[in-house]
Amino acid sequence: MGRSETEKSSSKLVIAISSTALFDMSESHSIYEQEGVEAYSCYQRQHEDDILEPGEALPLVSKLLSINDQLEGDPRVEVILLSRNSADTGLRVFNSIAHYNLDISRAAFSGGTSPYRYVSAFNCDLFLSTNAGDVRSALDNGVAAATLIPSRGKNSETNDLRFAFDGDAVLFSDASERIFKERGLKAFADNEKAAACEPLDAGPFKNFLIALQGLQSEFSPDTCPIRTALVTARAAPSHERVVRTLRDWNVRIDESLFLGGLSKGDFLKSFGADVFFDDQQLHCSSASDFVATGHVPHGVSNE
Repeated sequence: MGRSETEKSSSKLVIAISSTALFDMSESHSIYEQEGVEAYSCYQRQHEDDILEPGEALPLVSKLLSINDQLEGDPRVEVILLSRNSADTGLRVFNSIAHYNLDISRAAFSGGTSPYRYVSAFNCDLFLSTNAGDVRSALDNGVAAATLIPSRGKNSETNDLRFAFDGDAVLFSDASERIFKERGLKAFADNEKAAACEPLDAGPFKNFLIALQGLQSEFSPDTCPIRTALVTARAAPSHERVVRTLRDWNVRIDESLFLGGLSKGDFLKSFGADVFFDDQQLHCSSASDFVATGHVPHGVSNE
């Protein structure tokens, strides 16, 4: 299980990242698929001094680690590498980490098996991977996790770090979305209006958002390098329950966009998101035209 909210608020932000999310390993992976493990291992050793190209998550990881340079004392952000490589074939990954000046020192090389089981052992707040199975396993064990989708958009040009989240089935539970899927928009709207003062149950990313806010609190409002946004298909009057839920959680979201079903991509681009998390593949696909996107395989849309 992930850490409790009390533990999170008093400790560092810990992100686990797979080697295939951090670097572009498509060439070596194709060798693995076509020629097998031995050929893959041989290829990695032969090319261990060849620097890997950046993967989908490298710009995000660079921004995350740079936050430590802005705070005194012990580092407040740590990135853990999780890899299906062995330590031997993973040497190329660590050489690439050094090349990009990434302060990553802890790693788990699982030798061909799934490394997700180490996410909880490292007390991680978030796990990012390109392997959907590993992501589902991490979510099932109570850790926020997302499958990174290749983005066709440019990296954010802002110096600060910007996280955008969908609401239902990501920050919140899928209970309301389930009503929408099973009974339609009117039933959903009626339920949200009737339950406006009842806080929504937590979704898989609630604790990660709380951990982010703990890091934000280390800065004054005018110097904070992190901004958060809620980007949801909800609209009035169903927005009220969301506002009251965040208030009940004592969580601040910097920007909230209630889009009433509009496509999210243009708004995410305008926000300058470094990454957007959504539970629905359709929304993830359209968002990835503009920003790096993480699919959260949780809730009714993924059953």
